Amino acid sequence: MSTEAISLPKAISEIYPFKQNRVRLACGYEMNYVDEGEGHPVLMIHGNPTWSFLYRELIKALRPGFRCIAPDHIGCGLSDKPTSAYRFKLDQRIRDLEDFVDGLGLERFDLVVHDWGGAIGVGMALSRLKNLRRLAILNTAAFVDSRIPRRISLCRAPLLGKLIVQGFNGFASPATRMAVARKPLGNAVKEGYLFPYDSWANRRAVYEFVKDIPMHVSHPSFNRLLEIENGLLQLREKPVALFWGGKDFCFTDHFMDRWKRFLPQATAIHYADAGHYLLEDEGEKICSAIEEFVSYDEDGISDTKLV
Repeated sequence: MSTEAISLPKAISEIYPFKQNRVRLACGYEMNYVDEGEGHPVLMIHGNPTWSFLYRELIKALRPGFRCIAPDHIGCGLSDKPTSAYRFKLDQRIRDLEDFVDGLGLERFDLVVHDWGGAIGVGMALSRLKNLRRLAILNTAAFVDSRIPRRISLCRAPLLGKLIVQGFNGFASPATRMAVARKPLGNAVKEGYLFPYDSWANRRAVYEFVKDIPMHVSHPSFNRLLEIENGLLQLREKPVALFWGGKDFCFTDHFMDRWKRFLPQATAIHYADAGHYLLEDEGEKICSAIEEFVSYDEDGISDTKLV
């Protein structure tokens, strides 16, 4: 394991004031991660086009009593950004996370997932069920579904999509406006989300994530996602909570309803006025609710009631 100081602009470091750690994975690239606090581990997995910055307020809320671990996927955040010799696919992402978790020696952990973090985090957890204590799900999916917003579908188009996402930053930048519903992001927060994705090369993972959405059985990641979907019933004995933004343009309430059918024991908390970046729109409420959720005894309570 190696660590090195990573310089962030002052405006970002003031709201994201965490030591940055690095570890080299079996894929050959270094993953950057936040590791704050002591106690029972809470692993936070981001999606696209975010990074561990998404979880900054949750980390601050939980670190007095928990060990908060938030990695950046390879190609994202402050992790290495491969230009070649890396397979930007769901199965590789899951292997990376398995390698990361095993390297930290996490024998028991809670899991928080958002966006692509759902399929990646749940995919990892299904192979380590004895290690998973409880699962918090934030506007994501870990199952096959045919619904995709037209604007995201456009970003998947050959050549044009690459030009939009990598060339004109037409995915990460619009997300700082479209993914919130209550009020615009402040300048420092917007800068924080966009900081790692400041060039064509640094936005490759953003494009590859969009391209990796498996919408057809012939897609390279379709069968892996289907495997994850087929494994979801194994989570019915685990405490699960859904924290859902009702104004998400991508992961609409349709996806929340599907989660509830897969995991009927899950507690669902619906934030009607929150968008896709629900931790920005309803951060204080959600951080408090997640803290309550992960603060139950080690054995867990499947019918946890949250307010």
